[in-house]
Amino acid sequence: MHLVGCLDALSSGSILIEETDIASLSKKELALIRRNNIGFIFQAYNLIPVLSVLENISFPLVLLGFDKHEIRERSMAALRDVGLEGMENRRPKEMSGGQQQRVAIARALVKKPALILADEPTANLDSTTGKEILELMLNLNRSAGTTFIFSTHDQMVMDYARRIIMLRDGQVESETVR
Repeated sequence: MHLVGCLDALSSGSILIEETDIASLSKKELALIRRNNIGFIFQAYNLIPVLSVLENISFPLVLLGFDKHEIRERSMAALRDVGLEGMENRRPKEMSGGQQQRVAIARALVKKPALILADEPTANLDSTTGKEILELMLNLNRSAGTTFIFSTHDQMVMDYARRIIMLRDGQVESETVR
């Protein structure tokens, strides 16, 4: 996930993102690929504690230079999509783990990236909310062509995937395409 997310450098091989081989890019170019093309859903949320929920969700759009009206509109829509409407002024510490996970998901979705990397995206969600979030991701995949790469142990997540690659000790153990 760190290699595909342009967080770690490749020691060999190649990874293509939007037809660009990231192996030959500078750190600045990798940062631009991350900012412009990739959304991250971290298992540990990585929310900014001093920012409100709305500010956390809006942050990627601020970095991309969207105007204030568009930032608010898209951020509020993402908040509604993950079922947290009305909580925009809360701080992360005032929320449950599941709610923080949904904020992290909204933050990844708000900029409508080509690729979203999700590390255990349903880990802190109840099964009903987890299913709703997976349905949202499936709809984004179908309607916007967003690619999702999941790292998970959750069978429910795997049930939604079209392609499953099982790894063991860093090696491909099996691959299933549905």
